[in-house]
Amino acid sequence: MTQVEVLDGARKQASGYKVDVGRGERIGRVSSEWFSRPDDERYLSLSQLFEAVHGRAERSRTRTLESAEIRVEASRDDAERLSLMLPGSDQPVAPTHWSFGQLASLVGAPAAYLRQLPTPLTGINLQYGLTAHRAEQVKTLEAEDGRVELRAVTGPDYGRYLNSQPVSPTAH
Repeated sequence: MTQVEVLDGARKQASGYKVDVGRGERIGRVSSEWFSRPDDERYLSLSQLFEAVHGRAERSRTRTLESAEIRVEASRDDAERLSLMLPGSDQPVAPTHWSFGQLASLVGAPAAYLRQLPTPLTGINLQYGLTAHRAEQVKTLEAEDGRVELRAVTGPDYGRYLNSQPVSPTAH
């Protein structure tokens, strides 16, 4: 009538996880994206990933700035180079593709259009947008990795969730 099966509750102690390459599927796009990364961004373990994102967080800082105090610099000599002088900074900050788009969005300008303009004209438009910016404050995320890079520009109320925070519990 009633059948009882007793299972062994003891678990084998494993020294870690092993990838079985015979199972699953190979997604070429993911593989090619991983291999196209620079050598220092190919992480083979969670501990390596954690060390990298934690180190990046240590070299980064966030600040809330008055938008009118940001100076946009563009030169005719270097037509591809746009830099920003942030208050309290000695050296110019280079915006990333992502932060340039965020900055353009904050000042109400289409980033795709600004990217097509000559750099001096883009600088003039951004500078006007920053001085006429109605919110008056922006929050920046700056990272130093040989040179200071502007990684993000958001509104002053935006909270930052660093990449090391979700990786930490899984890596340890």
